[in-house]
Amino acid sequence: MPVTAKQLLEAANAAVPKISGKEAQELVSKGALLVDVRDGTELAATGKAAGAIHIPRGLLEFKADPTAPTADKNFSTEKTVILHCASGGRAALAGKLLKDMGYTRVYNLGGLKDWIDAGGKVEK
Repeated sequence: MPVTAKQLLEAANAAVPKISGKEAQELVSKGALLVDVRDGTELAATGKAAGAIHIPRGLLEFKADPTAPTADKNFSTEKTVILHCASGGRAALAGKLLKDMGYTRVYNLGGLKDWIDAGGKVEK
């Protein structure tokens, strides 16, 4: 039976814990990887959370797989990974994907606004 987008999102939200902006900042200060999964046009319009790397959701598999020729050296299954997008939906789906790939410490910050509202800095 086909799965709906709503069902995919529900499963992702159940698998990937949501954390606050303050919690995200604390984890980043301890070495967690902060990943912005929004599209490039969104990033250009708003900037990104200070210290975050930008990997659009559509490329995440190819950057997070250490065996892929396109692997991003920032990723490691040993690291804590925090994802965000504009409101949290794509971050949840991306987090579920990372969990399926063997990452165990994966969190959903929600949106860039959650970072900013908690006092996080933005890089233009």
